[in-house]
Amino acid sequence: MQRAVSLDDGTAYAMLLNPTGGVLGGDFLSTRIRLAEGARACLTTPSATRVYRALRHSSVQETQIEIGEGAALELLPDHVIPHAGASFRQLLCVELACTGRAILFDSFAAGRIAHGERWLLRDFDSRTEVFLAGKPVFLNRTLIEPHVRPLSPDCGTTEFHYVATALFVGGDFNAWKELLLALHSVLSEQPGIYAGASLLARHGCVARFLARTASDLAETNAALWSAARPLLLGSPAFNLRKY
Repeated sequence: MQRAVSLDDGTAYAMLLNPTGGVLGGDFLSTRIRLAEGARACLTTPSATRVYRALRHSSVQETQIEIGEGAALELLPDHVIPHAGASFRQLLCVELACTGRAILFDSFAAGRIAHGERWLLRDFDSRTEVFLAGKPVFLNRTLIEPHVRPLSPDCGTTEFHYVATALFVGGDFNAWKELLLALHSVLSEQPGIYAGASLLARHGCVARFLARTASDLAETNAALWSAARPLLLGSPAFNLRKY
């Protein structure tokens, strides 16, 4: 990872780097992140993650995160771009202590849109598992196998090229309805997306949307983060300054 920068609110801001510039078939990338009590970190990536064609074995990316008491993590990676023939397995597992908080973004493209590659990937399997004090608060799996289960035009795959999830979790946070209203306000004002947001059964809320372009995706994610960060973490959003 890049050397962290200390922000005014005490957050350590850093980029997670992949020196190869992409993920190849047979690669296994494993990331372990642990935030001690009271720590604050915001992690992002410098650009989108490209998953190249797999001749045999799948590409695998696993991220395991532990968030201690009173700690807060923001995980804001750019989207995943699966090339034609890509086979990708992804797991994000987050364990929060009772008073931990997290903002977690996850998004992917239908392929290299500018090259006319839409859903030409071999398969895409992404799982997100979030636990608070040992109990699950969000379990999600996205499995796309175009050659086994063709995508129907009725599911919006012809108009939208990007899929995104923004998740907000906190054990000691109570203003979830206020946060949900802020998310609804953002989503209703963003053009070029098809979206919804809802409360989790406990201790969180989630926003999910489809976007037509990469710009629509980036702008919507930035707007959701700007609306949620002051409420959940008590600090305004900042310029990520990736370049």
